[in-house]
Amino acid sequence: MRDDPRLPTSPRFWRSPLRGTWFTAVLGLVLLGGISVLFVTGLVSYAAYNPDLSPVNDTTPDKGVLGFYLFDWPAGPSWLYRLSQGVHVTLGVVLIPVLLAKLWSVVPKLFTLPPARSVAHALERVSLLLLVGGVLFQFVTGLLNIQLEYVFPGSFYPLHFYGAWVFIAAFVVHAALRTPMAVRAVRARRRDEAELVAPRPAPPTVSRRGALWLVGGGSLLLFVTTVGQSLGGPLRRTALLAPHGGSDPGGGPNGFQINKTARYAGITEADTHPDAWRLVVTGPAGTVRLGRADLLRLPQHSSSLPIACVEGWSTADQWWRGVRLRDLAVLAGYEGDPPDVLVESLQRHGAFRRAALRANQVSDPRSLLALYVNGEELSPDHGYPARIIVPAAPGVHNTKWVGRLTFGDL
Repeated sequence: MRDDPRLPTSPRFWRSPLRGTWFTAVLGLVLLGGISVLFVTGLVSYAAYNPDLSPVNDTTPDKGVLGFYLFDWPAGPSWLYRLSQGVHVTLGVVLIPVLLAKLWSVVPKLFTLPPARSVAHALERVSLLLLVGGVLFQFVTGLLNIQLEYVFPGSFYPLHFYGAWVFIAAFVVHAALRTPMAVRAVRARRRDEAELVAPRPAPPTVSRRGALWLVGGGSLLLFVTTVGQSLGGPLRRTALLAPHGGSDPGGGPNGFQINKTARYAGITEADTHPDAWRLVVTGPAGTVRLGRADLLRLPQHSSSLPIACVEGWSTADQWWRGVRLRDLAVLAGYEGDPPDVLVESLQRHGAFRRAALRANQVSDPRSLLALYVNGEELSPDHGYPARIIVPAAPGVHNTKWVGRLTFGDL
């Protein structure tokens, strides 16, 4: 079976003249840098949710010691989450051709027999299974998430979180063992291991350098058709393959990207009618119920802020107007520094219908309970009658259709 050229277990089955240590090493070093950045920006994205603040923010409640890196997420600069998550998603998409080429370059090794020549070799093969399975799992679930295709079982957040830790453990071990050899192979340029070179290569149709240019061109094409979604503005038109690619929905002051419509969230006109809707504000001073007219009589302030979502897309800065959160904290009984706040939406079901904001986010003068955007009332899909807008916060924490604010220690 091992020597039958019709089977992948035979070295003679693999005939591409492109495979070799140098080709694999170049791709591996690119992935080493790229995946390291993906892991760091993934940790940053998770920290942006302030998961240690309240159980409603913690999408992975059993993380245990894996939460050691968390820190208080700052409220500025306003583009911070747009940058970190834009890098995470865009880089993940751009690395797809590199990843596929790297897996293709080493696929013969996955079929070598015997499967284990020693205990050390068996451990290496197991680590490779974790490495290959982990990277495919992370990239596939990430791509499905940014396209809102939730075909996998369970919630994306814990799956992606724990999958990342399993993968990175195998990745670190593999990188520690292979990086020195990869560096030597790149420097030597033409020194190849016999296990990667085809013993009976087919005639070449492209050089290895040409193949690398092809991989790089694919990554560049994905970059051009993805990055505009994170930058917002006119460049969104170039994001043909990005999450939510294409033109902004609708037109006019409310004509910018949304993730969840009022209909999808189950919000009806009866829920938001001025005669029915009241904002419930709770704190040491008791409970205050405010209609939209009451909110409009409070001091109004404006902020120019984007919305940036975990799927990688963001809007250009929009001009929001409404009541500062710290002014509402005063109504709730906090005269000095405002505390944390629990925000609850009229949305009855689904993830992120509640979100907790840290005191530094509440106290920021740009943080608003917004009533208007770009000079016009919020549309139903943008959160009418009132929504949260906070600088540098993930989009899901800019809660729409706000019904209750509870100030105090959470």
